[in-house]
Amino acid sequence: MSATLGFYGGVGSVTGANFMLDTGDLTILVDCGLVQGDKFAQEVNAEPFAYNPADVDVLFVTHAHADHIGRIPKLVKDGFAGVIYSTEPTRDFANIMLHDALKVMQYEKERYGNEVLYAEGDIAASLALWEVVSYDKVIKLEGGIKAHYTDVGHILGSGMVHLVRNGKKIVFTGDIGNDPQPLLNPPVIPTDYDYLVMESVYGDRLHEQVEERTELLKQEILETQHKGGTLMIPAFSLERTQGMLLEINNLVESGQIQPLPVFLDSPLAIKVTEMYRKFPQYLKQSVQDQIKAGDDIFDFEGLSFTRTNKDSHEIKKEKGAKIIIAGSGMSHGGRIRMHEKNYLDDKNTTLLLVGYQSVGSLGRLLHDGAKKVTIDGEPVTVNAKVARIRGYSGHADRDQLVNLVAGGGDKAKQVFVTMGEERSSLFLVQRLRDYLGINAVAPSQNEKVEIDF
Repeated sequence: MSATLGFYGGVGSVTGANFMLDTGDLTILVDCGLVQGDKFAQEVNAEPFAYNPADVDVLFVTHAHADHIGRIPKLVKDGFAGVIYSTEPTRDFANIMLHDALKVMQYEKERYGNEVLYAEGDIAASLALWEVVSYDKVIKLEGGIKAHYTDVGHILGSGMVHLVRNGKKIVFTGDIGNDPQPLLNPPVIPTDYDYLVMESVYGDRLHEQVEERTELLKQEILETQHKGGTLMIPAFSLERTQGMLLEINNLVESGQIQPLPVFLDSPLAIKVTEMYRKFPQYLKQSVQDQIKAGDDIFDFEGLSFTRTNKDSHEIKKEKGAKIIIAGSGMSHGGRIRMHEKNYLDDKNTTLLLVGYQSVGSLGRLLHDGAKKVTIDGEPVTVNAKVARIRGYSGHADRDQLVNLVAGGGDKAKQVFVTMGEERSSLFLVQRLRDYLGINAVAPSQNEKVEIDF
């Protein structure tokens, strides 16, 4: 039997994941995310979908990052009335993230005249369609299709989607976790699939090893303490922030660094961090054991949660060495921009980038060495040191991606390489062909492919 696989986002770029499997009996979407970082992202996100949302029967959500869930309320607003599946943490995080995104859109409408994609009622309508499932729980769909999730180790509750019909299997990886992560289990290697739709954010690059990663963080903190300066860490509110807090907690409590003021300056990250206490069973066993032994991994000497704007502005009054962790991870919004305006011209400041920086984002400009940038209309000179630790990325690197396919792709008819910049995707395509003899391709935006499913 044949089916059509459509690529309506997350191709040629990292963000905006949106894939469709149409079997004739059933139309299934996997993820429905925002395009982020690019200066034209607002216009792209406001465009009509390339398909009729009312024709979609089921939506599977791999995880709760905005580039995978951010357009779900618009999908519902435009006619989708099917079932939404995910794990429980993903549903609960989506509730937080979508409301936060709406606030940002409303602010940007007032300030820049940008379009607001959806309203409060559209979020409520989306959540009303949601059903939660645990890993490996089989979901029976129309047309003889069975589905289940496996742990992909990217963020809390993230999962690969496995769809099976008549002995044929297609797997959508979503974002694949970097192994090892501070908090999470490694990805479960998918096996016995005919088709794989996989990410490629770091398809052409390698991360540091864990020991190197932690040592680099320690050295940046020690250098900050020696200079009496400011260490700014733009971090994604979901997972990256919590991983950084765990690492700093362990460095302080083991005596490898002296306590210093650490400000978690993100209301969203604070809410998300509180959610981690709700779902400890999704953390890896060593972290669960650490918590059971009485260590509150998100509470250590020097740590402050700054919930209000007033609290955020007060950080500047704190003299001496300090760490500021604030969203967003690519500096395209959030409180980090205020701190960057305050501190980037100071040679005693270090801006530590710990996540992917999308093309067109402020974070990417800083990553690439810009000495002058514009933040919210104000020119800023960059005298600060800009450092990078890739090992904290939530994404698998080049070798991990190849190994994931090598570990379970023996019968794969085709691998579709998506969710990466063109260079990364094409590099990974070639590596899968050369090293594994896999029929790998990088699809184009709005491309449709016939598959045997």
